[in-house]
Amino acid sequence: MSGNSSMSAYLAIVSKREIRRYTDETIPEDCIERMLQAGRATGSARNRQPWRFYVVRNREMLDRLAETVSAPDNIKGCNLAIAIVMTRPQSFDAGRAAQNTALAAWTDGVGSCPNTPVDLPAVRQLLDLEEDWNVPTVLSLGYPDEPLRPRGDDAEAILERIDRKPLGELTHWID
Repeated sequence: MSGNSSMSAYLAIVSKREIRRYTDETIPEDCIERMLQAGRATGSARNRQPWRFYVVRNREMLDRLAETVSAPDNIKGCNLAIAIVMTRPQSFDAGRAAQNTALAAWTDGVGSCPNTPVDLPAVRQLLDLEEDWNVPTVLSLGYPDEPLRPRGDDAEAILERIDRKPLGELTHWID
């Protein structure tokens, strides 16, 4: 999947998996720029664009940030984290921005995993945020150091192999 800029949006969506272990390989600046632009381009309620993206690359800061989330190892093992910071607790808009950022990363072969802050006051202090700012998620990012499943470029074959409920069980048609 590495650097596959021709990957369709549909294939990126159905093949995207959470990655929790990363190599030490540095993510290039142009890839980081695409991730951030994808997050910035996200739609928001009334076009308020309530987010800010705090990019953390410093190893000491990553280790300190790791102690504030529900899955510290994800952050401890990554070489880049992006905190999605919001002016209001708008989880829907935050989720959209995080997903766009993660999908842009995935198309470049970079894995990610959302991490829920469990100590918001500590996160605010680390990132030097005002008290009224919320941090709904912190994305850990890096090149995968684990088997990528499912693989391939056949979206339908991937959908057959993934562990998801059948579409018929999830979909209700009202005609």
